[in-house]
Amino acid sequence: MAAVAGCELCAAGASAAWAEVAADARLRVVRVLDAPEFPAFYRVIWRDHVAELSDLSDDDLAHCLGVVVSVERVLRDELAPTKINLAALGNMVPHLHWHVIARFDWDSHFPQPIWGARQREPSPPAGVRLRQPLNKLDELIRHSVATMTRGLGSIGG
Repeated sequence: MAAVAGCELCAAGASAAWAEVAADARLRVVRVLDAPEFPAFYRVIWRDHVAELSDLSDDDLAHCLGVVVSVERVLRDELAPTKINLAALGNMVPHLHWHVIARFDWDSHFPQPIWGARQREPSPPAGVRLRQPLNKLDELIRHSVATMTRGLGSIGG
């Protein structure tokens, strides 16, 4: 399916809201930049403009969920978060994408969702509290996705 005009997730190229970490013919993995209180916040964005997970073929479904799990595993292994939040709401942007967010008991909103009420002011700030720097996380996610999808398409970052 072709891109849909006005859909921010269909738009190719750089965005002030995210940095592309990995990509193949079917999807992109990006790190969200416009949520500094949640630095380990990634999105898996399906390239075709489809609204629902059930719009995918069985093969595409397995690929999409495999990449979501791949990103989750890196975050769990490298950051030891209190919880990983997975969300595929799409109410505001009806383009299939998954949020994969490492959450910590010290983060500003925990245990509320990131869109919920602030619970505290973390000190030091969230970005400096992570066990791994973001560029290393990006590289590990890129490698994990590439390894998982080897032979299924071109991976780049």
